Amino acid sequence: MAGTLTFDQLKKLVAEGSIDTVLACLVDMQGRLMGKRFHAQNFVDTSYEETHCCNYLLATDLEMATPDGYASTSWSQGYGDYVMKPDLDSIRLVPWLEGTAMVLCDVLDHHHHEPIPHSPRQVLKKQVEKMEALGYTAMTATELEFFLFEHSFDEIRKGNFQELAPISGYNEDYHILQTTKEEEVLRPLRNHLFAAGIPIENTKGEAETGQEELNIRYAEANLCADYHTISKHATKEIAWQHGRAVTFLPKWDHNKVGSSSHVHQSLWKDGKPAFFDESDKLGMSDLMKNYMAGLIKYAPEYTYFLAPYVNSYKRFAKGTFAPTKTVWSIDNRTAGFRLCAANTKGIRVECRIGGSDLNPYLAIAAQLAAGMKGIEDKLELPAPTTGDVYEIAKADDIPQTLRASTETLRNSDMLKEALGEDVVAHYTRAAEWEQEEFDRVVTDWEIARGFERA
Repeated sequence: MAGTLTFDQLKKLVAEGSIDTVLACLVDMQGRLMGKRFHAQNFVDTSYEETHCCNYLLATDLEMATPDGYASTSWSQGYGDYVMKPDLDSIRLVPWLEGTAMVLCDVLDHHHHEPIPHSPRQVLKKQVEKMEALGYTAMTATELEFFLFEHSFDEIRKGNFQELAPISGYNEDYHILQTTKEEEVLRPLRNHLFAAGIPIENTKGEAETGQEELNIRYAEANLCADYHTISKHATKEIAWQHGRAVTFLPKWDHNKVGSSSHVHQSLWKDGKPAFFDESDKLGMSDLMKNYMAGLIKYAPEYTYFLAPYVNSYKRFAKGTFAPTKTVWSIDNRTAGFRLCAANTKGIRVECRIGGSDLNPYLAIAAQLAAGMKGIEDKLELPAPTTGDVYEIAKADDIPQTLRASTETLRNSDMLKEALGEDVVAHYTRAAEWEQEEFDRVVTDWEIARGFERA
């Protein structure tokens, strides 16, 4: 696809002087791009083989703090190096930055050069390889929702994140007039990402003031996660270039609906959709039913990978299109899982639980693991739920707090078997730390509520 480069093409562009910078990036636990800016000539001469980074990059929080409790690295171990191994199949142009290309890196042990198991890209690769061993290709697509604001990141930060003003004053869901006003950011976002080799489909207004959605065509799971991560990064940079700010925080205001990242998924075999069976009344193959049964049964155990922060759980609210129950329904947006494109070859399941803050590698990997367990155990899919799922008391709840989902993660035998006990322990510690940090902070809400009246 245009925008992607072979290593030989990169070398040619460097020799011509068209590219002078190469971003070598790993994906951290939070789904962010971390790495180095290489002089392009140095990269194509030597650094394309490997570079190095501190191993704390896969054991930090959003603030880049260095919590204790990780087995993989710590102050007592001295915070050594990881190897960043460029994935030369991932080279692409970065059209929104002058003279720049990007390569994603796998993370390897500095001593024996084996993959680091808790590296997000490796977590997903492991599940994709397991699925391929069963004879299937996992195809996925993610939706990226975010809010666009009038002012810049710097202005908002200097104002202590108060007086936040979305770029529009009304719900702009599918609204062409309002999104025309936002084209200064969204048009270059679409065009630059497409030029970078990412198969962008569209942008649209979402169901709130200043809320946007970016949609990317489905792809193999590893590529889908790469697309998502690069696109999220680009959204922030392109908004910054135009003096605007965006947020992927799932719930930035309790009076407004939150932002999600729905994950669409299906399995293919020999180039054909394995979820489709034209003899079934809904077009669902037995494989799909088993897979979905696994998704639903184990949803509480992998919710952390869909909602990794305290704020993530503020989004789960009745009447906001964010689900609260782990049930499925047919083309019904109140359920945790929605059957899409019934009776067509495009049949798929959409997981609606994930927030806009998820790490796509971890979110997709956990769902593939659950789906494979459903296939392995031939789990039976319960009947679809109908009507307003918010009102169905008997349906199982999604964990409602980070504290609750940390416990379901910690105790998940399925995830320990699929991802590895060390990986589950690593991310359990990340969840614990996030809760600990929140618990020690005095919030504006507490002060306003109790300063005089308590």
